[in-house]
Amino acid sequence: MKSNITRSLILVVSLSVLVLLVACAPAATPAPASANSITGIVWQWTTVTDQGKTTTIPNPENYTIVFNTDGTLNGKADCNSFTGVYTQESGGFTIKLGASTMAFCGEASLDVQYTQLLSSVAAGGPDGAGGLALETAGGAQRMLFKNGGPAPK
Repeated sequence: MKSNITRSLILVVSLSVLVLLVACAPAATPAPASANSITGIVWQWTTVTDQGKTTTIPNPENYTIVFNTDGTLNGKADCNSFTGVYTQESGGFTIKLGASTMAFCGEASLDVQYTQLLSSVAAGGPDGAGGLALETAGGAQRMLFKNGGPAPK
């Protein structure tokens, strides 16, 4: 009985902390629009290169991200959805993920790897071939995305 009460208390405290963290997240800073705008597009994750090894993502439509003109973002990580904010400046590109569902998508899912990589992005933008490239610090990992069409309004 005491164990159940302790677990319940830990769950309540954990959820309270999560709510406070989301509520205290910094407001979105609008990203500057450019001729090569990445906003308003459903970007689908196609490959990741890590330490020279490139892996093709089996279901790109399950791993998406949409950058909005107001500096917010939303997307899918397999069976989960997420929101957040981003900044794109001449010196770099950052993504701060916010609220997310946390369902177990299966052993073969890349949802955890995808969100971890997005949280580590330090540079990015159009790849010059109609796609989007996002990189972690020093180019350690490079994620490529294809244009999946306009984002729903």
